[in-house]
Amino acid sequence: MQNGGCVPRRSVPVPAVSRRPRPNRGARTPRPPRPGTVEGVSADPPQRSVEVRRSARRRKTVSAYREGDRTIVLIPARMSEAEERRWVGAMLDKLAARESRNTVGDGELIGRAERLSGQYLGGRARPSSVRWVANQNTRWGSCTPAEGSIRLSHRLQGMPEYVVDYVLLHELAHLLVAGHGPRFWELLEAYPRTERARGYLEGVAAAERHPNVPPPRGE
Repeated sequence: MQNGGCVPRRSVPVPAVSRRPRPNRGARTPRPPRPGTVEGVSADPPQRSVEVRRSARRRKTVSAYREGDRTIVLIPARMSEAEERRWVGAMLDKLAARESRNTVGDGELIGRAERLSGQYLGGRARPSSVRWVANQNTRWGSCTPAEGSIRLSHRLQGMPEYVVDYVLLHELAHLLVAGHGPRFWELLEAYPRTERARGYLEGVAAAERHPNVPPPRGE
């Protein structure tokens, strides 16, 4: 399954936090972070970098989200560096905990695939294996019909369950129909969230192609 035409981007793990320019309050030379840490805070997983964005409009709230291979942390502009370090660590832990709750392991994927096949494809699609892979950055999923194997991109981990189910069902349908012709899409008509899931994935792909989208009002 193609990732909405998204052009692959080279990812370079950056252990230190990158920041948007903050108001000049006197010349200071920041201390370099220790290797493997984010300015004294445990670093995000190796494949991600962390960017802190300060906003004068943001007064008290702190939020964080994933943006491709980066983690964006939004904080008030007046927050001290000590508070920033504390909040970056707290938000990384919060994101990781939320994603771990939403992540299904390889051992559970095959059962999930069998359930979806039985519910929407009459049980005709019977995969021999279903697993997560970390080398699919331009596809959400792929399959090898001759082997009955299905692979899902690790980038789906942490996304809503209905989105993961859609991608999994998409690849299950390919075990029955190779191309994307009318017969293929007829198989997916039974899944009620097909269009919603496709819209979600297209939005993610668009955000990755244009990462500097203006923030919502008040951010």
